[in-house]
Order: sequence, then structure tokens, then C-alpha cells
Amino acid sequence: MMTQQAQPENGGEGWADNLNMTLMCKDCKEYPPNLVEEFSSGDMVCASCGLVLGERVVDSRSEWRTFANDDQGNDDPSRVGDGPNVLLNGSQLQTTIAYGDGNARSRDLLRAQGKTGNDKSTKSLLAAYKEIGAHCDAVNIPKNVSDTAKYLFKQVDDGKAFKGKSQDAIIAGCIFIACRQCNVPRTFREIFALTKVSKKDIGRVFKSLEAFFGKQNNAKQNAVNGPPKEEYKNTQSTNAVDLQLGLKSQQFVKVSSGLAEKTPTVAELAGRSPLSVAAACIYMASHLLGKPKTPKEISVVAGVSDGTIRTAYKHLYNEKERLIDPDWIKDGKGNINNLPPV
Repeated sequence: MMTQQAQPENGGEGWADNLNMTLMCKDCKEYPPNLVEEFSSGDMVCASCGLVLGERVVDSRSEWRTFANDDQGNDDPSRVGDGPNVLLNGSQLQTTIAYGDGNARSRDLLRAQGKTGNDKSTKSLLAAYKEIGAHCDAVNIPKNVSDTAKYLFKQVDDGKAFKGKSQDAIIAGCIFIACRQCNVPRTFREIFALTKVSKKDIGRVFKSLEAFFGKQNNAKQNAVNGPPKEEYKNTQSTNAVDLQLGLKSQQFVKVSSGLAEKTPTVAELAGRSPLSVAAACIYMASHLLGKPKTPKEISVVAGVSDGTIRTAYKHLYNEKERLIDPDWIKDGKGNINNLPPV
């Protein structure tokens, strides 16, 4: 029942017509009305007397069910399902026929639906994503690296590039590039130990992937719609500073990273593996700060021989006066005399 009510204005000093339309119970005539929306039945009901005042009320609340666990008798609060996955192709709105009670008709329907509904390209993508995730989880690589590697792999798959190339090599190359882009670089040797793809194959695929992504990026920039939202940037060569990982002490990180930043000025270290240079910086910093580590201990973690560490350290030791910042060892933080002679 729609009515018009007169309301006082200015603190009760005068009266004026209230032209607002209000839904009220024609039996109770309460104001303000005590109405309840029953979304389960779609009715508008007076809470005082139970009179139905409206029907077919639209439920404006959030959707929260998928009926995924009806077979188990559980209450699944997820009504609308997952959001679209940008890493997969197609609309991703599919219906799956349940096996049911296992009779012949249910089995035939399930097989028919499987043949018509499953996309082979999506299957291959899911298999590749699963492998990338397994590799990254095996060595505790962050999730953003895993997602970046999956995105790079999808670009390769969409471009129909590298046909005939080993998928394992492409996955290894995508992981290698993703690690560099997310500032957690890994060496070819580490990726080889992770994926069992030879370092030579990883290097070849890496160069091909860099060229492919670079061409794609240039093509997008020259498009009518302007530059892409996510621009691919060529990765830089890994240096000793990037490999200063897993160091807990802040002072230790400061000293070892500072040494690594100055190593390009040491001519004798030019052309050496960044991993061996980083290991030598860690070795030097550990003795400088009074927490010595042996080359053997560092070699186990760094993956280079202790002899290589000693050779690189010898060149650092010869330039110790120039490389070591006095602020690193002042106030008893360290002592240059702690460095083992060569």
C-alpha cells in the first residue's frame, strides 16, 4: 500500500506534505514500516503480521555457491566459480557431466562430453604450467617468478613459435628469463640441475626466446593501439651482486654486495663466472667480519669448486686496500688483518 505522510518541519514549527512514496502494511499501518525481504521465497513480508506485500523480489546479495560439493553433502560457499584465468585460452565456461552412479549411459555421456569439450591446446598449456610450478616449488622460487614463466610460455605457445623444439628446453628458458626479470637470477648451472636440460640447450633457447620476445614487443609498439600495457624488457647479464642471496646478516650483505659492486674494477676478474666472483666476495666478507667460512663450505652452496674460489679470492686480496671501504670495519665491526693471506 503506497501512502503519503505529513511530517513536521523546522523542529515541529510547521507541517508540510511528505511526497515520498512509502510501502506500508495495509493491516498494521505502522510507520516506519516493519518489512522483511525473504530472498529464499522472493517475497516482501510484513514482520508484524506476516502479510505478503510483494513477490518476485530480486536477490541483490553476493552469489556464493557452485554446487561443487553436493555429492559429499558439504556446503560449498563458492557460488559463482573461479574468475577467468588469463593464462588459458577460450571462454573457460564449461559444463562437466558427472559420472553419476556409474551406469552405462552416464559413462557414455561423460566420454562424449570429454571428446567435444576438451581443448588440446588447453591441455598442453595446463601440463606445461604444472611442470613450471613443480620446478619452481622444488627450489622455493617465489610465486611471481612462476607466474611470469607461465605468461612467457603462453606467449610462445600463442605465437606458434619454436615448433619442433623440446618443450623442456622452452620451459627451462622461460624459467631462466623469469628469474632475471623478477630480480632473483639463477645461473645456467642451477637451471640445468633443476630441469635436467643441458646448459648448451638452455643458452640456445634463451637467446632465441630473447629475440622472439623482442620482436613481439616491437610489433606491439608499432600497432595502432600504441604500446602494450606490459612491455617486455631484455634481461641483463647476471653479475656477482645479483647472486648475493641467502645472507642473513645485514652487515654481511652490505659488505659482500659492496665488494661485488667493485669487482668490475679488478682487471684479473674480467671474464670470470659471476658465481665464482660472488663466492669469493662471500669468502672475503666472512673473514673480514670475523665469521670465517671455508672455501669448501661456500663451494657446496655456490656450486663452484673451492679451488676456483681461492683463485678469485687471490685477485681480491691483492686489491684489498682499494676494495674495502673503511666504514665497513670501523668501530670494531671487522678487521682487515683477519683476511687469510694468499
